[in-house]
Amino acid sequence: MHLREKDFQDLLIKSDLEAIKLDRYFESFFKLLGAHVIDSLDASAYEGAAIVHDMNLPLPDKHKDQYTLVVDGGSLEHIFNFPVAIKNCMELIETNGYYIGITPTNNYLGHGFYQFSPELYYRVFSESNGFKIIKMYFYVDQTNGKTSIFEVSDPNDVKSRVTMQNSQPSYLFVIAQKIEKKEIFKEIPQQSDYENIAWLPHKEEQKSPTIKSFSFIRRMLPISFKTKVTDLIEKRHKIKETYNLFFRPNGISNNDFFKLTKESIASKR
Repeated sequence: MHLREKDFQDLLIKSDLEAIKLDRYFESFFKLLGAHVIDSLDASAYEGAAIVHDMNLPLPDKHKDQYTLVVDGGSLEHIFNFPVAIKNCMELIETNGYYIGITPTNNYLGHGFYQFSPELYYRVFSESNGFKIIKMYFYVDQTNGKTSIFEVSDPNDVKSRVTMQNSQPSYLFVIAQKIEKKEIFKEIPQQSDYENIAWLPHKEEQKSPTIKSFSFIRRMLPISFKTKVTDLIEKRHKIKETYNLFFRPNGISNNDFFKLTKESIASKR
């Protein structure tokens, strides 16, 4: 558990929970929240895991559909065979149970094998696999002690790639629910903008008369004037991008895809 004792106790008080000692591992905290059976799973027994299993390999059937909640607090990025590992997590969960994942998404090069995008989790926890995403958040622990939390849209809903460049280590927080037991990955997940846009036949777009008239005006302007205007626009754009990259938690991104939550705004007041 990566937080200070005082922060932990403050969270307990704020949540009307009784005070407990901050342990290195989560078991005592989950018991406080009402869990009756708490099992940890690891490839090695060196930290006392209840179940020793290499998540690169499929789980034995005896462990499937046994848990109301599976939490990955930062393991899957270290497991080479991610499709098998995430499928194992999904198969551990009983119907109506939940998955919570906290995983690196940007500026964690070298931390593990992978950094994950929102698209991956939206396609994995899909109806075709018997799941749905409840919430997905993007967050950054800023150097000023504040945490900016953004809700992340599904690329399939916005019909565009949810892209982002920033300068700070960033995480995804994923909450998903198993709504039905299905054969997981019977249909191989595909990136949504390929499957639902690029690979489909499209009608040729018709340009409006307004666009045509502007094109005519641009052709009439001197090349030297157009060059100066283009340079000014590019310089302004680069200045704005540089500022966003270093000073916005979500960096260079579309606010329609990364929406700042009320919790973040309140924490800054």
